[in-house]
Amino acid sequence: MITLHHLENSRSQRVAWALESLGLEYEVKLYKRDSSASAPESLKKIHALGKAPVLEDGDVVIAESGAILEYLCDCYDDENRLSPHSMEDKLNYRYWMHFAEGSLMPLLVMTLIFNKVPKQPMPFFVKPIAKGLCDKIQKNFVTPRLMPMIELIEDTLSQQTWFVGERMTAADMQMSFPVQALARAVEMENYPNIQRFINQMEDSDSYIKAKERVGAFGPLTS
Repeated sequence: MITLHHLENSRSQRVAWALESLGLEYEVKLYKRDSSASAPESLKKIHALGKAPVLEDGDVVIAESGAILEYLCDCYDDENRLSPHSMEDKLNYRYWMHFAEGSLMPLLVMTLIFNKVPKQPMPFFVKPIAKGLCDKIQKNFVTPRLMPMIELIEDTLSQQTWFVGERMTAADMQMSFPVQALARAVEMENYPNIQRFINQMEDSDSYIKAKERVGAFGPLTS
């Protein structure tokens, strides 16, 4: 039996979506965040870093959502439901699988941190300094790097239904979490194709089933 170690409101939500899309039976072990919104220490019993998602499949233990999705496709996607078909699709598939965590997520996490820092308890005279510093870094470093990525995503989705052409693949699942986080950080009225992707994703049967198994997909926290 496959076991998904799932931390609430985390990247592991997309693994549940893949499991449902492949029609696999699996058990969910849910972990609640502690008072600081961090993963509990008990996750370290499963993987040394104490992060989610972690997938157990017999004696196999895999961490990192991208690695888990690739494992599931390699081992269980005999009908190529979530895998690319052509070499061109495979190249695009590989790009988006790595882009999600390698390029987009670091900037979104930085945005989250810079938004949170000024809200933390601190002496009143320090707060405007902290806010000014965070705003400056966001404006001069993060935003100039993030906006071209948003435009790339919007342009890609303006030309095709999913990230790798006209059929859903695991790359869409890998991209789902950062795209949802992006929609909470940026006004979507100028990005209709990103919003359309989110809507079609959230309306898919497998996504709805995954949501029923692991809970609502909430704001970016981990």
